[in-house]
Amino acid sequence: MPIDRTGEDRPLLFVGWIDALPVPAALIRPMARGNFRLHASNAAFDRLGLSPVGVDAPIELLRAIERTSQYPDETQEFSCQLGEGLAARDLRGSIGPLPTESGDDGLFLLTLIDRTQEMMTERNLRRELVSDSLTGLPNRAGFEELVEQRARTEGASGDHAILLLDLARFSRINEHIGPMAGDELIITVARRLKSSLRSGDILARTGGDEFAISSRIAGGRADVREMARRIRGCFDHPFRIGELKVSVDCALGCAIQPSIDTDIADQIRHAQIALKRAKQTDRIEIYEPEAAMLSDNRFGLETELRGAIEEDRLHLAFQPLIELSSGRVAGFEALARWDNSSGHAVSPTEFIPIAEDSGLIVPLGQWAIGKAAEVLAEWDKQNGAVVDAYFSVNVSAIQLVRDDVAGVVRQALEKHKIGGERLMIELTESAIIGDPDLALSVLSELKALDARVAMDDFGTGYSNLAYLQRLPIDVLKIDRSFVEHMVDDRDKVAIVRTIQSLAEVLGMKTTAEGVETTDQARLLSALGCDFGQGFLFARPMASKPALEYWRQSLVRPIF
Repeated sequence: MPIDRTGEDRPLLFVGWIDALPVPAALIRPMARGNFRLHASNAAFDRLGLSPVGVDAPIELLRAIERTSQYPDETQEFSCQLGEGLAARDLRGSIGPLPTESGDDGLFLLTLIDRTQEMMTERNLRRELVSDSLTGLPNRAGFEELVEQRARTEGASGDHAILLLDLARFSRINEHIGPMAGDELIITVARRLKSSLRSGDILARTGGDEFAISSRIAGGRADVREMARRIRGCFDHPFRIGELKVSVDCALGCAIQPSIDTDIADQIRHAQIALKRAKQTDRIEIYEPEAAMLSDNRFGLETELRGAIEEDRLHLAFQPLIELSSGRVAGFEALARWDNSSGHAVSPTEFIPIAEDSGLIVPLGQWAIGKAAEVLAEWDKQNGAVVDAYFSVNVSAIQLVRDDVAGVVRQALEKHKIGGERLMIELTESAIIGDPDLALSVLSELKALDARVAMDDFGTGYSNLAYLQRLPIDVLKIDRSFVEHMVDDRDKVAIVRTIQSLAEVLGMKTTAEGVETTDQARLLSALGCDFGQGFLFARPMASKPALEYWRQSLVRPIF
């Protein structure tokens, strides 16, 4: 660039100095409308090809020069892009006044730093943060960003629906076909879904087997159901994965987003509530506020229950198990009880399902086994001798799969120095028969500890008698549904008699649940039932009265 020597011809200190700068630099004189006159520039600046009259200059540069004219004592910072497409370069610039000793107050130093590689890396990282690497679709963060961006652009242009889709049985399918084929299935599902959507719809993969769709709707719920019908249609035919044909279904939950509501995170949460219900009902579910209130209440209870378990704020209640032939107390079923922070008792029918859904059932079960062993040891100490009674503790199917139940029992027995025969582990029929090989392994380990095993709710599910014969079960618990009204119902009597005969053949004992009348107890005893449990004998009670109840049964039989 030629040096401008208009005005007095005098040397400028910075003309030669800018050639030594490692970045593009120039001495400029601001002119009208943001244009500028080049006084001097280095080779790096010349290669950029910036026009002094602003024809090709980025608008950000011209605006910075205009601000320089207005505020000559301040340094102006700016960012701009030069060129287009793959040849575009990202620049960060600075325009500052020269020191007064430079000899010309009208000149300013313009420097530019090339940030192209840095910005490219930043854009790539940004793309990775908001995109799903497998399908190329937006991820959860990208979906929220796109929906919010559209809401700002379109404004109050009608309602939108946010629909969540969850593939049914995907984890099981993935186990059988392998992770690579599972990835291919996800990609194929994404393609089908994309082909079913309308222009302007946003599709994202928000989880392993979960997709999200945002769509404009004009007809409210009718539009949502039509969209759901189209999406369901994507799953009418099997997916071909290599040589395999894989049939997949899905659950659909939706939240309708009013045009004035831009809180996308809340709307996704509402759709998740609807999706959870859809998994239970097997139909498209649309969010209702009442469901959110119920979900919030459940979450609040879950949080409080978690704290109660960690801080040992639960307690056990004990319901006696009566030997029908002698009327003596043989043992007690130890039942978890919880009083919340307000001091109100929370029903087990309320907090046990929450514990199972959240996974808290595992630490809850561990606590119950350990607490039962602790109370037994305390009773021995208070009694001055070993109490001739056992405790029966329930273990859920979830704990059976996820936990080392035998290890938990072993630790409790060793810690409190009691014999394994004083603990009975109760498992539901569905838990045992659902995975008989796992059940056989766990029950065998329990038997090695001398612990006993009871099958709870027997007769309410489907029992494979071949597996039942193999499993080391000590007691079959006859479900209360067979005991209720059995005195007046011959069919129930026949069922109880059959269970009793089966138990005798297999060398097992029986316990009848839900005994509420003397007639029921007498009939059960006549049928050969070994133990009875129910309100006829006693309701669940605290530790101290339970120990006293056992002592009284030694003097006077309960039944």
